[in-house]
Amino acid sequence: MGSADVPRAYDAFDRSLMDRSGQAEAFDVIGDRYDEAFPHKEGQLAAGAWLARELPPGSRVLDLGCGTGLPTARQLVDAGHRVVGTDLSAEMVRLSRENVPEGEFHRIDFADMERHDLGPFDGVAAFFSLLMVSQEEVPYALRMLHGQLREGGLMALAIVEADVNDFSIPFLGNTIRVSGYLREDLRRLVHDAGFEIRGEEAYAFAPLSTEVPPEIQLFLHCRRRP
Repeated sequence: MGSADVPRAYDAFDRSLMDRSGQAEAFDVIGDRYDEAFPHKEGQLAAGAWLARELPPGSRVLDLGCGTGLPTARQLVDAGHRVVGTDLSAEMVRLSRENVPEGEFHRIDFADMERHDLGPFDGVAAFFSLLMVSQEEVPYALRMLHGQLREGGLMALAIVEADVNDFSIPFLGNTIRVSGYLREDLRRLVHDAGFEIRGEEAYAFAPLSTEVPPEIQLFLHCRRRP
């Protein structure tokens, strides 16, 4: 069966429900101020270290929603892995290429990942990228990531613990829309998408920006089931 014949996760999603308006534009304007506002990323660094350590040497890893490339793409490349990063923001892709010239970075909406044929991957880092879509879309995105991974591949996933759906918040002088899940709901979604959860961490996080309230960040260490 050719790749064109393989069922794609997003084929079942009603794309008229997707609303990306203003999301990429906000991050284009924010640029590297994002790293200034979020300088302490202990949870992300720990989850990235788990992924880098558990993957075979020289693994090919997808950094979904790569942002500026710091710290995750840089961390994975420094560990000897090959990184392919994607982001909806052209400015974030530019910064990633600047910060991690050894990586490969593309401006791609992850709803279109399956069409770009970048996989398969040995690992995925998806740190807070699923915050940027509605709760209705998240199950399809997780199934898409399952399809991008080789059997037994690993995924490090992070999201903010909050039962909110496409909720507008002020963010570094801009407005973005975010979604979140309570941890039991997130575990169920990840399991239903075909992953085994091998570890979980929660961190209380307070950004330097006074616009953004303190939050609980959930990190899941996952393995792709057949």
